[in-house]
Amino acid sequence: MFDQLVLASNNAGKLKEFGALFAELGVTVRPQRDFDVPECPEPHHTFLENALEKARHASRLTGLPALADDSGICVEALGGAPGVFSARFAGEPKSDARNNALLVEKLQGEANRRAWYYCVLVLVRHADDPQPLVADGIWLGEVRDEAAGEGGFGYDPHFHLPGYGVSVAELDAAEKNRVSHRGQALAALMAKLKALA
Repeated sequence: MFDQLVLASNNAGKLKEFGALFAELGVTVRPQRDFDVPECPEPHHTFLENALEKARHASRLTGLPALADDSGICVEALGGAPGVFSARFAGEPKSDARNNALLVEKLQGEANRRAWYYCVLVLVRHADDPQPLVADGIWLGEVRDEAAGEGGFGYDPHFHLPGYGVSVAELDAAEKNRVSHRGQALAALMAKLKALA
């Protein structure tokens, strides 16, 4: 295996989550900004295509293995939106506060609040890796109008987990890493990595 990889993102929340999860394997995760890698465009309409594009981009510019995720919140009543547009749902510049406000606004009067977080991870060992490792995870919940909790990032304060009775932003970080869409995807990815070792 490798002892470091570049995360094809500059998102501080993702870096913290992936850093903690990979640290258990002795792998240091470094953000692409450490290597002056510019943000990769995300022109595709699927999470998988965007993640693969980002991983190859970061690996090509650093010469290191690269991990990319593409993730977002999908809301049943909105036909799966915001989906791949979750980070820019309310436009540029990216803003969690504006994205959450727009989501709550679009759901006004809607009884169906079912939603899910989706994450796909792509790990390339080099930029032209013919067999990238791919794993995904889904986390079911519902959107609430009122924000709750101080933890997490993105839509976490509005993403309620009925089984826990709290929002994602109210979960302990270790528990979130274990059960989240990213945690599920990373567990599946780690199983694939170990099988190849």
